[in-house]
Amino acid sequence: MQKIHRILLILALAVAGLVATTAWAEVKIAVVDVQKAILRSEQAKTYMLQIQNEFKGEEDEIRTLQSDAAALLERLQKDGEVMSDSEKRKLQLKIEDKNSDFLYLRKKLQRQIDDRQQELFAGIDQKVQKAIEELVMSDDFDLILPRQAALYVADLYDITRKVTEKLNLMDKPKAQ
Repeated sequence: MQKIHRILLILALAVAGLVATTAWAEVKIAVVDVQKAILRSEQAKTYMLQIQNEFKGEEDEIRTLQSDAAALLERLQKDGEVMSDSEKRKLQLKIEDKNSDFLYLRKKLQRQIDDRQQELFAGIDQKVQKAIEELVMSDDFDLILPRQAALYVADLYDITRKVTEKLNLMDKPKAQ
């Protein structure tokens, strides 16, 4: 009698495993790198170019400070042995001042760029959500995960490009 129960139990477990495997096989899963989808969209490219043009003057000022500091440092290394202690100290202070200005302006610029990006990209998360929902409906996905949540994903399951294409279509004027 116990052998029959064991055989039935093993048979039941095998059937349950087969049913579970079959159910999983029917689940359609995909992953998406949302940040990459957004940054590759035409709207993002336009915004990034706009931001780049908007802050070009500040970037040039930062580059000038950096090259000035490098030139002063090179001068200190080249002529330092023949300079008096007073001259060396003045030159070191100039280098420190340039470096401080460089760090301050770079941090300020980064903050301004971040703020501007947030302004420009406000509302894009709703567009991404809508694009993903459209893909769920059109391609019959059961589960879409963020790309960062997976250790490995074959290209076949990555729908980032499709999300970018949907975003680009949303921004095009509708033909009537």
